[in-house]
Amino acid sequence: MLPVLSASSQDAAETLPPFTLGSVFTEWGIDPIPFVVAVWAVGLYALGVVTLHRRGDRWPVGRTLAFVGLGMGSFVLATLSGLGRYDTTLLSVHMVQHMLLSMVVPLALALGAPVTLALRTLPAAPRRWLLAVLHSRLATVLAFAPLAFVLYVASPWALYFSSWYDASLSSSYVHQMMHIHLVLVGTLFFWPLMGVDPVPGRVSHPFRVLLTLMTLPFHAFLGVTIMGQTRLIGAEHYLALREGPMGAWLPPALEDQHLAGGILWASGDLIGVLFFGVLFTQWLRSSMKEAAREDRKLDLQERRARVTSASGAGPRGHGYDASRD
Repeated sequence: MLPVLSASSQDAAETLPPFTLGSVFTEWGIDPIPFVVAVWAVGLYALGVVTLHRRGDRWPVGRTLAFVGLGMGSFVLATLSGLGRYDTTLLSVHMVQHMLLSMVVPLALALGAPVTLALRTLPAAPRRWLLAVLHSRLATVLAFAPLAFVLYVASPWALYFSSWYDASLSSSYVHQMMHIHLVLVGTLFFWPLMGVDPVPGRVSHPFRVLLTLMTLPFHAFLGVTIMGQTRLIGAEHYLALREGPMGAWLPPALEDQHLAGGILWASGDLIGVLFFGVLFTQWLRSSMKEAAREDRKLDLQERRARVTSASGAGPRGHGYDASRD
């Protein structure tokens, strides 16, 4: 039977054994909100895929694997595995969770194209409602690329250098809202850039590549800043934990904070570079397709010109010549 997470992170943390890599896969817990979200998301997506197959349509297996396997799998790993149990005990563990929720989950969900799947399977009335939401002024504003970029790069700074993170350590509600915020902001930024679903805010391939490149220095600078801090993030909470039963195995709080900054820097740049590679490949393929279309268009125009020229000249030497009469 899976252990249930306590509402108090500190009380739950007091019962936790020393953290190891294996703890990620052995210390599972049931947190109601992410559990329900995961079940509903996977269930609705699977229902859409089944609906398509029943009427003889195909849905790419890669899309399903991206959404269910990588996207929702990473969400479950971040919130219900040992990462979720130790996320208020070790800042370094929280940082792994942060990167999964803010980068891996939104990117994988976008690759799964759930909006396209919904538009292809929903009945007429719900489809109209979904289209109305996608075309609404609010959706257009939130998906505006520069605004989404600012929200994405500014949110981590606001989280770690304000009272927000301290509040998330003392309040289960704020903690859950932080998880939702990370996923939503990542979705607003990455979904239009991926360009798979018909969502507002999609921009040209060069601009997608530019925005992705612009995020890399922000991850690096934030990670280096956290690594160089002598002031503890969440100091009251983490120092209190080290005075309790887990103090025997917990690393020094500042040492763990420096590790967290390194994780943010390295993983942010790694995922950003991989995403840049995906976008650059998409750009090349799009350019090649556009070039092929232009070549076909020019060939067609050239053939039409030759046909028109040949038909305008007409047969020579067989027409009526009035000068001979």
